[in-house]
Amino acid sequence: MAYTNSSLVTYKRLTNNRTSPRNHAIDTITIHCIVGQWTAKQGCDYFATTDRQCSANYVVGKDGSIGLSVEEKDRSWCSSNAANDNRAITIEVASDTSHPYAVTDKAYEALIKLVADICKRNGIKKLLWEADKSLVGQVDKQNMTVHRWFANKACPGDYLYNRHGEIAEKVNAILGGSSAGEDKETPVTTATLYRVRKTWADAKSQKGAFKNLSLAKACADKNPGYSVFDENGKVVYSNSVSQTEDGVFTPYKVKVTDSALNIRKGAGTNYAVSGVIRDKGVYTIVDEANGTGATKWGKLKSGAGWISLDYTKRLV
Repeated sequence: MAYTNSSLVTYKRLTNNRTSPRNHAIDTITIHCIVGQWTAKQGCDYFATTDRQCSANYVVGKDGSIGLSVEEKDRSWCSSNAANDNRAITIEVASDTSHPYAVTDKAYEALIKLVADICKRNGIKKLLWEADKSLVGQVDKQNMTVHRWFANKACPGDYLYNRHGEIAEKVNAILGGSSAGEDKETPVTTATLYRVRKTWADAKSQKGAFKNLSLAKACADKNPGYSVFDENGKVVYSNSVSQTEDGVFTPYKVKVTDSALNIRKGAGTNYAVSGVIRDKGVYTIVDEANGTGATKWGKLKSGAGWISLDYTKRLV
């Protein structure tokens, strides 16, 4: 097969960290997070100069730039698995440096366009995602893989991992196909996708879009305060008693049990301290979130910040 590279590339610098040629036809897409809000140029320059034996076929920058580091005819050294990298196009996407390793809107949009272009040129008619490691290599059932399946890593981070179903949906819309993971005999419409959000109106809070309801429920269970919505915006599952039927968060009061509870600027110990609660008083929580350093974080009604709910007692 005569391989080509994407015409969407805005910067090219090839690395020697590659195996040439790849030994398998391209039939898989593997998306990574680069753990740094870099441009494509910065990513490609890094792979071209690093002493580490690592690389990727493409780098998607925070500004939507797209870099070519390893040509498609060659295998990158990206996923800790030679068999996967020989059959996959690997893409590093600029991301935040901490959980959930979020990417910018420009990077996300560029990623969708790049993946669609790769699929078109390599005969991948539909992108399939079932979030099932046991399906690796069974490209008729699932042709997206993730680094965390091959190594003890968080890659591609929960932000991108939870959006793999949505990525497949958007790419397939460009390709003219159906949603991810469909039965070949029965076309699936986007109405079968379940979206995990704080509220239906808060699209930016979305953790993922899933064909499988059980996968959507599992995602919601990992994110307190989130619900599963059908395509019409109706709540079909919620993991929090603080959610009403329409998915709107219901504030509640807690009593602080710690003598010096830090208030942080965000939901996690990785955020700066903005104040300290010392009075063991009663406070109103208007939102919840997962984050490092606590089972669950609560947002104060005053707007002062977030506190660990591990050091509070909820009041009825």
